[in-house]
Amino acid sequence: MFVRVTLLACLALSAVACGNEIGDSCSIGTDCSNDGTRICDTNSPGGYCTVIGCDVGTCPEEAVCVRFFPATDSNRVCDVETEDRTENNCTGDEVCTFSGTCAPRNAEVRFCMKTCEGNGDCRDAYECRDADLMKEHGGEPVPEAGEATGSNLKSFCAASP
Repeated sequence: MFVRVTLLACLALSAVACGNEIGDSCSIGTDCSNDGTRICDTNSPGGYCTVIGCDVGTCPEEAVCVRFFPATDSNRVCDVETEDRTENNCTGDEVCTFSGTCAPRNAEVRFCMKTCEGNGDCRDAYECRDADLMKEHGGEPVPEAGEATGSNLKSFCAASP
């Protein structure tokens, strides 16, 4: 009897602990949180627990706020080091992305993404997106106010293309 109660208690605790961190797999929002603070992005392989619409410092400690620009003008290149300082390749309603293209500011979408040191920190079908992979596949941590795009980059787990 004691073994059965202990086993049931362990199963209950493991069910509560599963799927609560950013980057965990999921199929519905309650897999990520019961209070609605995290959603399940079902467009990602196996689902991805995240927070949408984050800002600097608002993600849980295991994550960083990352911005994506689904719409870019890949015909117009820019350099984050010089844009708005010595050059203006992007228009006033665009931002120069870390990947070097102009994107409409209103196309920006933000998600909390799990931070990582290497691919071993990410699930299968995901890559640890470092600076080189950010340039190649997109996404960049949201810079702090007054900080240039591309400074203080933290790697994050994102679906492999």
